Parts: sequence; C-alpha cells; structure tokens
Amino acid sequence: MGYNSRNNRRPFEAASKASHHHIINDPEVQALMERIYQPPRAENIPLTDLTVNFTPPDNNPVEAIIAVDGGYTEAILEKDFPSRSVHFLQFGALFFKQEDLAQIDSSAFIAPEDMVKLKNISRLKLALPTKNIRLKDENTLKGSVLKTIFEFFTKNTLDEDKSLIDTLAWFVFRRYKGGQRTEEDKRWLLATNPLSPDGNPVTLLEQNMDRNYTFPCPETGGRIHLTDIFRLHEVIDKETEAAGILGYLVNVIEHVIIIHLIRQLFNAQPGILRKILFIKDGSLGFFGQTAGLHKPMRDLINWLLSKQNILLAGLEKSGAFVDHAHDLQKTLNPGEAVILTDEYIYRYILPGPADPTRPYASTSNYGHKVIFKTRNGQMHVVSVPVRELKKAPTENDLPNLQVILANVEALHCDMYDSALFPVALVNKLVSLSAHPSQRILQKFASYAVSR
Repeated sequence: MGYNSRNNRRPFEAASKASHHHIINDPEVQALMERIYQPPRAENIPLTDLTVNFTPPDNNPVEAIIAVDGGYTEAILEKDFPSRSVHFLQFGALFFKQEDLAQIDSSAFIAPEDMVKLKNISRLKLALPTKNIRLKDENTLKGSVLKTIFEFFTKNTLDEDKSLIDTLAWFVFRRYKGGQRTEEDKRWLLATNPLSPDGNPVTLLEQNMDRNYTFPCPETGGRIHLTDIFRLHEVIDKETEAAGILGYLVNVIEHVIIIHLIRQLFNAQPGILRKILFIKDGSLGFFGQTAGLHKPMRDLINWLLSKQNILLAGLEKSGAFVDHAHDLQKTLNPGEAVILTDEYIYRYILPGPADPTRPYASTSNYGHKVIFKTRNGQMHVVSVPVRELKKAPTENDLPNLQVILANVEALHCDMYDSALFPVALVNKLVSLSAHPSQRILQKFASYAVSR
C-alpha cells in the first residue's frame, strides 16, 4: 500500500507497477491456484427435482405493500483528522396501496400527483458516533454508541402510540402470547454483560426491567439497556472502533420497524395482516452478534401464522445467491422457481460441507431462499419465512409461497436488474449518496460539533 501526502508538501507514493510478476511466477502461489475448487456453472446443474411451477392465485389477497429499507454514510468531523468520524443512518417504511400502483402502471403518463400516492413514507434518522469520539456525558466510545442506540429506540414511534423500545420488549419477551407465555419467554440470556469488566453473561428478567427499559447490573450496580441484547458492544474494538456494527445495526432496525408495524396493525385490526405484504431489503435473518434474535423472530412468525397470517418477503440485491440466480437465467424456464436445499446450496453456491445435524443458516435465518424467474424473465432471490427450517424444504414447507411470488412479479421495476418497485423507491428516498449528501453531512457534523 502506498503512502499519502497529508499536507501536499511531498509527492504521493504510488504502489509499484512491476511487482506483480513476483506473485505470478511464485511456485507456491501457482500450486495453490491449481487447488482452488469452483462450483459448476448453471448449464451443468440438474434442476428438475427442485423446481416448482409458478401458479398465481386467482384472487390476489394483497391490497397494500409496506417496504422497509435503510442506509448510512460516514462523515469525517475534521478534514485534518480523518480518523474522527460519525455515521448518519436513515430508515424508511414506504406504504402504498396495490390499486394505486395498478392505476399508474396502466397510465400512459405518470403525473406528479400520482407519485405522491406512492411516497407515503415514514423516515427515522440516527447520528451515531463511530470513530475516535464520544458523547460529553459518556466516558467511552462504547458507552456513547450503546446510549445513542438506546435513545434512538426510546424516542422513535413511527407516529404510533408505542415506541420502538416498547415493541422490542413486546417482541423479545413474547408479550403477544398473553397468558400463554412460559417462564423461559420472560427472560433473556445476554452472553456478555456490557458493564462487566470480565464480559460475564447475565440473565435479564422481564420482572426486573424498569419503566425506562433498563435492568440492574449484578456486578457494577449500573443499568443495562434493553438494546444491549444486540451485543453490538462485542464488535466495538480499538482498531475499527464502531464501524463494524453498522451492517448488523441496520438489519436489526429494519426488522424492528417491520415488527413494530405488524404489532400496531394486529392490535388495531388483526385480519388486515392477510392483506398486507411486507418487503424487506435483504435476506430474512439476523447475523453476527445479533444472530440470537432469529429465535424470537421465528416464534413470532409461528404465532402469526397460527393466529392470522403473515406475508413477508426478503429480496436480495447482491451476493453469492444473486450471482448464482443470474447464472441460472438461461437454464431456468419463465414462471419457475427453485427451492434451495442444503445439498444444492453447498454444492453449487457456497462450496463446502453441509452441517449434517442442522439446516443451512439455522443459527441466523428464519426463512428459506427461493430463486424465481418471472414470466417476463426477471430473476429474483426471495426469502420466505417458515415455521421450521429444513435441510430439504418443499413447496408445502413455505407458507404463502405462490402469493408472495405473484406479488414479486407484479411489483417488477425496470430501473435496475431484478428490482422491485417499492424497494427501489424506498431506497431512493432514504439512501444517502456520496455526493452531495455525504459532503453536506460532513459540513453539518463539523459545524454542529465545533459550536
């Protein structure tokens, strides 16, 4: 890696343009390259046993769509001190009626007032200290990050009567079950106590949670925030500081927004959940330190499926599964879907041995992945929530599969490859571009902190 010139007084030291031949001619490097295994290309993959035909329902039960997405960008506080920064995050929940989209789709011209119908969006904003800074009322960056996240969940309601932190308690302690809860539902084992000098585990009992959603720390006498169950404090270190938590945090907040909306809709009118499709950008799962949240999410999915219904889909835009889907485009017939099994995933997408005792991603996911080719030829990787993960799922194991695929096809968008209209629109409305958004936010951050 070359050197940079901080004050423009010395020439920029570029990397060598002739050193690559040392790598290419190295016998050990050549030997290792020959040992690399690549899965076969799509034309050599048998699909017959895994393929199901797309048969859209005669009457589409979905009357409305809610799409949720989030994004973030970094702002450096001081130009001459680039290691001191804050990240700005923005999340959106976009709601529109299916009939509004149908009317626009059939129109010869799209008027501005038509687009207003599709931009009914709620935005949530968060400024998070991430590198070499702290809050004035906190002694450490770690404490500043955890407090900022906790306050975000406490203050935001999405214009409802309950806050996100109250919904998190409703979700984690399975309050939706009412009198059918078990004692296990009323506790949460936190693998590492953020206040413990030794990082010891601690059990958080619902009965010990105060009205501010905090718990007593048995070691220090301090207060543990309910949001500390995300275990993001484990990812904050001296090198990358808090930058490593952003992907996990965005995914958690997107999920809690969906759960919050499900809760409010169910309490107001339970039957309406049968008519709303929730779309999340990305796969259905919790990852890294937050992976433990997949258990209460799976419980909630099972409860909703037994009480009313839940129509939820995760749409992936990038990654190994999306790359494989585009590789299948020439071999998969229009109107067909491939339900991915463990054997298929580990043989053709993620080379490696499958766990003989557990399904793929059973410690993080609560849905199965499906590669779907619409009748118009668009390719989608769709995650569908299930009651139970299996090593070799079939169509019967994926509730509402045909309804979800029918709406995925109906919501197609030609702006990007394999895009859906609501996901593309909500992404446009909440994403923060490198220019000019990032530059403006940097100036705002510098001014606000220096006052």
